Amino acid sequence: FSAFLQVCGEKQRFEKLMEHFRNEDNNIDFMVACMQFINIVVHSVEDMNFRVHLQYEFTKLGLDEYLDKLKHTESDKLQVQIQAYLDNVFDVGALLEDAETKNAALERVEELEENLSHLSEKLQDTENEAMAKIVELEKQLMQRNKELDVIREIYKDANSQVHTLRKMVKEKEEAIQRQSTLEKKIHELEKQGTIKIQKKGDGDISILPVALGSGMVPAGAEAVPGTCATPGAASSVPLPPPPPPLPALPGSPEPAPVSPVPIPAVPIPAVPIPAVPCPHSPVSPPLPSPFLLFPSCIRPVPAGELLCGAPGRPLSVSPCAVPAVKIKKPIKTKFRMPVFNWVALKPNQINGTVFNEIDDERILEDLNVDEFEEIFKTKAQGPAMDLTSSKQKIPQKGSNKVTLLDANRAKNLAITLRKAGKTADEICRAIHVFDLKTLPVDFVECLMRFLPTENEVKVLRLYERERKPLENLSDEDRFMMQFSKIERLMQKMTIMAFIGNFAESIQMLTPQLHAIIAASVSIKSSQKLKKILEIILALGNYMNSSKRGAVYGFKLQSLDLLLETKSTDRKQTLLHYISNVVKDKYQHVALFYNELHYVEKAAAGTAPCALQGGHCCLTCALRAKREYTMHDHNTMLKDFIQSNEGKLKKLQDDAKIAQDAFDDAVKYFGENPKTTPPSVFFPVFVRFVKAYK
Repeated sequence: FSAFLQVCGEKQRFEKLMEHFRNEDNNIDFMVACMQFINIVVHSVEDMNFRVHLQYEFTKLGLDEYLDKLKHTESDKLQVQIQAYLDNVFDVGALLEDAETKNAALERVEELEENLSHLSEKLQDTENEAMAKIVELEKQLMQRNKELDVIREIYKDANSQVHTLRKMVKEKEEAIQRQSTLEKKIHELEKQGTIKIQKKGDGDISILPVALGSGMVPAGAEAVPGTCATPGAASSVPLPPPPPPLPALPGSPEPAPVSPVPIPAVPIPAVPIPAVPCPHSPVSPPLPSPFLLFPSCIRPVPAGELLCGAPGRPLSVSPCAVPAVKIKKPIKTKFRMPVFNWVALKPNQINGTVFNEIDDERILEDLNVDEFEEIFKTKAQGPAMDLTSSKQKIPQKGSNKVTLLDANRAKNLAITLRKAGKTADEICRAIHVFDLKTLPVDFVECLMRFLPTENEVKVLRLYERERKPLENLSDEDRFMMQFSKIERLMQKMTIMAFIGNFAESIQMLTPQLHAIIAASVSIKSSQKLKKILEIILALGNYMNSSKRGAVYGFKLQSLDLLLETKSTDRKQTLLHYISNVVKDKYQHVALFYNELHYVEKAAAGTAPCALQGGHCCLTCALRAKREYTMHDHNTMLKDFIQSNEGKLKKLQDDAKIAQDAFDDAVKYFGENPKTTPPSVFFPVFVRFVKAYK
C-alpha cells in the first residue's frame, strides 16, 4: 500500500479506495467488497498498536463520518460489514478510562479484602468468646443441676418425714380425744357411785368397785391388770391423775367368791392405761389405741426406714420401674417397598434417647403414603443386599530385631545429634534436670523417636556385661548406651515435650474443647432435628415394617444411607423425598441446621481429637507434679507448676465439661461414647446437613 501511494501520487494511503467507496454508492456489491476489505486490513492484525494506527488512517480519510451516513442502508450485506467494523473498533480513550477505573476497583478490592480479613479475625474472636461464655454457662448449669438434685433429695426426705409426722400427730390427737372421753366417763361412774378411787400412802391409786347395796368389796378376788372389774372383784392400780379406766384383756380368769378382805394394789408401769368398764357398767367405751399402751414407740420415722407394707406407713415404690415399650404393629403396604438397610436400635436401648421422645406413627397420619409408595415401589428383585461392613485385617508389622542399632535408625540418629550440636553428656544432663534452654522442644520431640526399645536395651546391656570396649562402638551406639541409662527416660522426655508445647497446646485445645461443648449442647437440645429424625423413622418403618418389622430407633450411621435409597425411576433419593415432605408439611423445621451451632468446627481439623489431647495434657501435668514432689529442688518444674496452675485447672474443667457434654449427646442419640468418638459423631451431622442442603 505504501508503493501504491507513490505510484498513484496519493497524499495518504487508502485515499483512492475511500474515493471510489464514496462515489460508487450505486454499486452495492462494490461497496460491500470495499467494506469487507477494510475489515480484513484493519482487524486481522495481531499487534494492537498497529491495529489502532490503521484504524486511525481510515478515520482521517473520513470513514467514520461516511459509515454514520450509511447506517440506514437497505442492504443487509453492507449493514453486516459496517456493524462488524464498528464492533471491532478500538476506542483508546474509553480503554484508558476503563483501565483507570479498573485500577481504582483493584485498589478498592484490596482494601475490602483487608477489611474482610480484619472482620474475619474479629468474627473468630467473637466466636471464641461466645464459646467461652457457653462453656461458662454450661459449668453453672451443671453446678445448679447438682445443687437441684441435692435439694430434691432433701425435699423428698423432708416431705416423707412431714407426711409421717402429720399422720402420727393426727393419731395422737385422736388418742387424746379418746382419753378425754374416757376420763369424763370414769368421773361420771365415780359420781354415780359405781366405782371408788382411793389413794394409798405410797402414792398408788386403787380403783375399788362398789358392791350393790353395801360399801364392802368381796375378798379373795385379786384384780389382775387388764381384767374386767366386776362386783365382788377389785383391782388396785396405780394411776396418775386424771384416772383413766382399766383396759380389758381377753382370757382373764374369773374371780372366785371368798371372804371380804382388802385387795392389794397390783403395780403396773405408770403410764396412761385406759380400761373398759365392767359389763355391768352403763357405758362400754372403745378399745384404746396401741400408741397409748406403748408411748415409747411413738417417734418420727426417717425416710430411709419406711418399709413397704408396714401399717401406718407409705408403701415403697421400686425405682427400677420402667414403662413398657409400646409394641408397634407391622404396616401393610399396597406395593412392595425397597428395604432401607439402617442399623436399628433394640427396644431396650432407646430408654433415655431421643427416640423415646418421638412418635413416628403420628407422622404417617400427616403424610401422603400412597404417593410415597408410588415413588419408591420396587420392581421384581432378588433378596436385599446386606450392607454390613466387612472387617478389614490390619497388617501387623513385625518387630525389627537388631544387633546393636539398626543401620537406618543409627543413620537418622546421627543426623539428629548433629543438628543439636551437643555432646552426649550435655544432652543427658539436660534431660535429667528438664533443661529446655539447652535442649529446644523441637529437638526433644525429634529425640523421642529414638527412645531405646526393649531389644536395644537388652543388646546394649549384654555388650556391657561382656566387658567389651566401648571405644569399638560408633558414636550413635555410645550415645544410646548413655541415653538408655537415664532413669524414667520416657516420663522425663514426655514432661519436657509437654512443658515446651504447653502454651501452644492451651491456645489450640481451649477453642476446640469449647466447640465440642457448644456443638454437643446444640445437637442435643435441637427440637427441629428431633422432628427430622421422627420423619426418617416413620418413613423407614413404613418401608421395612412388612419385611423386617418396625423398629424403635436407628444408629446415626443410617443417615448416610438416605442418599443410597433411590426411587423407582432412579431420579430421586429418599433424602430428596424427605426434604420435599419437610418443605410441604413441616416448614418450621426446614432450617433445622441453623440450630446446630459450631458442629462444623467440632468436626473439622484436629478438633475431634481435642478430648484425647486434653486428657494427655492433664496426664502429663500430673506426671510433672509427681516428679516435682519427688525432686522438689528442680526450679524448672517448680516455676512451670506455679505459673500455670490456673491454666491447668481451667483446662481440666473444660475437658471434663466437654467430655460430659459429649457423652450426654452421644447417649441421647443411642450411641456408645466408647465406640463413637467425636471424629465419628460430629461428621455424621456435617455430612447429613450438607446432603440435605
